[in-house]
Amino acid sequence: MTSPQTTAPAFAITLDDVRAAAERLQGVANRTPVARSRTLDRLTGRRVVLKCENLQRGGAFKFRGAYNRLVALSTQERERGVVAFSSGNHAQGVALAARELGIQATVVMPTDAPSLKVAATREYGAEIVEYDRLTEDREAIARRLADERGLTLVPPYDHPLIMAGQGTAALELIEDVGPLDWLLVPVGGGGLLSGCTVAATGLVPDIKVVGVETDTSNDWELSLQAGHPVRIPPPDTIADGMRTQQPGALTFPIVQQLGHSVMTVSDEEVKAAMRFLLLRMKLLVEPTGAVPVALLLSGRLDFGEGQRVGVILSGGNADPALIAEVFYPGP
Repeated sequence: MTSPQTTAPAFAITLDDVRAAAERLQGVANRTPVARSRTLDRLTGRRVVLKCENLQRGGAFKFRGAYNRLVALSTQERERGVVAFSSGNHAQGVALAARELGIQATVVMPTDAPSLKVAATREYGAEIVEYDRLTEDREAIARRLADERGLTLVPPYDHPLIMAGQGTAALELIEDVGPLDWLLVPVGGGGLLSGCTVAATGLVPDIKVVGVETDTSNDWELSLQAGHPVRIPPPDTIADGMRTQQPGALTFPIVQQLGHSVMTVSDEEVKAAMRFLLLRMKLLVEPTGAVPVALLLSGRLDFGEGQRVGVILSGGNADPALIAEVFYPGP
């Protein structure tokens, strides 16, 4: 990866796109709070600020990108409706944004999606089409529905308006707390990571943005090592938002050129981070959102003593059965 000052390729989005998204989202999306913990600072030796997207509308950052995409649709596109594919949070974000804008949404979701996310998506008014993620291609199903019904496809991450919308999380964080030395961001397909990387490096050129994924869903780690997107088999991980199989075509070059690195943590470390966040900070965070805190607590990233570290807690839609497994594991 290279420094933003020495890189001049044309990316899918710019800081101006993120700022434009922030204007569209003003008064619609929550400007989520920033949390701090003296205990976390003491354990890590850093000054840590947590952007609480678990308190966003729909329970996750995904509402930002979904609304930014849907509000740009033409009158004819709104009348025909939209289709999305998602394991959960993008589904909820699209369903909620569609309801706000009076648009009918259809969402392709895996049969093993968390029941809480499926129920919320349905309650927001979306039609759900199920598929087997181990044997079927969700994007192919969504594209077929789009062709058959004349729907507009709303991808979960690989679209400029989606990416710009997600980047507003980092924009708000830095506006609220000032310059940071590091920013840790969960990464699945890369919409949040790429958007936050553009926003953060645009505002603070020397900031180091680190993506974090689980070690069984390490498509980003492998892709950056290879120098191009690498596809992996359907990953088995507690973090359902990281069950993507390869980075996006638009998200990857941004992270490759402007980001610092992507690192991995284990599912057990994610569970420990979830317990810390709830028991010590009273924050209910789903596995994907807890992944960067897991890296913080692991001590594997050499930040430098006393540096300011920002963390995006991407969502809080934890399934009750999973919560029970994390907090009350069997013998």
